[in-house]
Amino acid sequence: MDRFLSPQSPEAIAHNHLTENWFSWDADHPSLDETLIAGCATYEAFKRYLSGSDLYLLPRSRSELESILRRYAYDTIHNTIAKARSPLERGGYSRTCHLVEKSITKILNENDNACYLLDLHDTSRRGAMSPSMGASPTRSIRIK
Repeated sequence: MDRFLSPQSPEAIAHNHLTENWFSWDADHPSLDETLIAGCATYEAFKRYLSGSDLYLLPRSRSELESILRRYAYDTIHNTIAKARSPLERGGYSRTCHLVEKSITKILNENDNACYLLDLHDTSRRGAMSPSMGASPTRSIRIK
């Protein structure tokens, strides 16, 4: 995770703040902190993608990768808002989503992060399944 978000990054700090103060983070303010939610959502999106636990269709392009990361972040935003005791200000959801999208784009633009993430779960590009590694030849099945 440090490759994408250092422990001192705003996203990592927001994630730590929310996870360590889960029961009281929203009680201090009359409305939800959009920046805090967006930072945590970005961090969770990358964490979820890196784990690959519920990644069924691999992204083939940067735009598909970005779409997956945004979807993961939106899930976190929804979960956080649902569990919060404070209301979200008018227009807060859109602002939070915009902050997440900017953050994801910024991270993907740094170094070769997008290429690295695209190749991460794709075993065919890394040669993990070569034809000689137990792949059986195709055979036809006769149906009566």
